Amino acid sequence: MKLKGRNKVSPEFSMSSMTDIVFLLLVFFMLTSNAPNALDLLLPKAKGKSTNTQNVSVTINKNLEYFVNNEQISAEYIEIELKKALEGQDKPTIILRAEENVAIKEAVNVMDIANRNSYKVILAVRPK
Repeated sequence: MKLKGRNKVSPEFSMSSMTDIVFLLLVFFMLTSNAPNALDLLLPKAKGKSTNTQNVSVTINKNLEYFVNNEQISAEYIEIELKKALEGQDKPTIILRAEENVAIKEAVNVMDIANRNSYKVILAVRPK
């Protein structure tokens, strides 16, 4: 007499629940990351430290696009935007991020605006 067991254990493994979790994590990290707001700049190298006291950042990339606090603006409206952003500050400070291959006259333009309005300018650099 041959007896068979009714309950067989299946050695298969379902990956559907694992892929669901990985997909949800991927969506979460894509939504919470700030990658679209980040600017990829190659800053010039220098020795020394930069301070973290900043009120407004001005960025100039190699395509001569200007950004004030990661918001793109045209070159002629920089002074207006800086006045709006630094209005009422005790020690108004601008951190200037100019990419390595940007002509010095572009950075000097921002420094001249800061000088006319009595703003302090800090030049951002990469450590050597």
